[in-house]
Amino acid sequence: MENKLTFHINNMAYTIVVDEKIADEIGKYLDLEKSLDTRDLLAAYIRIAQEFTFFKNDLEEISQKIPKL
Repeated sequence: MENKLTFHINNMAYTIVVDEKIADEIGKYLDLEKSLDTRDLLAAYIRIAQEFTFFKNDLEEISQKIPKL
């Protein structure tokens, strides 16, 4: 299912269509009820990128433990 999210960034509104799961994840890092500034967006991007990097490293460690055929 797709959701429309509206971001208020530097007093301008931006609406995007995203998957419902993505909308939930974005809500963890950004307060969509208030006007954001670019610093808020950058901080959220860095937190998400860091989480992804940790996940990727964990996945690589697990895949190295799987015997190769």
